[in-house]
Amino acid sequence: MLVKTKYFGEIDLDADKVITFPQGIMGFEEYKKYTILYDVEDGGKANISWLQSLDEQALALPVINPFLVKEDYNPIVEDEILKPLGEINEQNLIILLSLTVPADITKMSVNLKAPFIINSDTRKGSQVILENQNYEVKYYIYDKMKKLKEEKGEK
Repeated sequence: MLVKTKYFGEIDLDADKVITFPQGIMGFEEYKKYTILYDVEDGGKANISWLQSLDEQALALPVINPFLVKEDYNPIVEDEILKPLGEINEQNLIILLSLTVPADITKMSVNLKAPFIINSDTRKGSQVILENQNYEVKYYIYDKMKKLKEEKGEK
């Protein structure tokens, strides 16, 4: 199917790349269908990807694997909340965090408190609010991202 995106123009998307968020995501509850897009030209692995709405072209959220910025990230989520996503295990579990990149890039942060949980087998997802008081809504990651780029040999 052809999909118009915010940053990548029109792309041809396979139906098996569609992720459904039955409850939508926070602030955008009316939009249910998304895909994950990667901005990689050289065949490498992107640190940052995009959660692109298929219902609203202008809605594309930068997201990141939490373990790149917080190695000990361990969200505890009630089984009842995840039940609609289907059977989740280590092989099909995808966790992503929303990323905020303000004009002052040194204030770049992720939201540890409200991860996106996706079952890659059923292609269903949910954004959950964690009870853990140790996880911040604004967890600053500029230094960690800079270090990651240096390790990859990027400028």
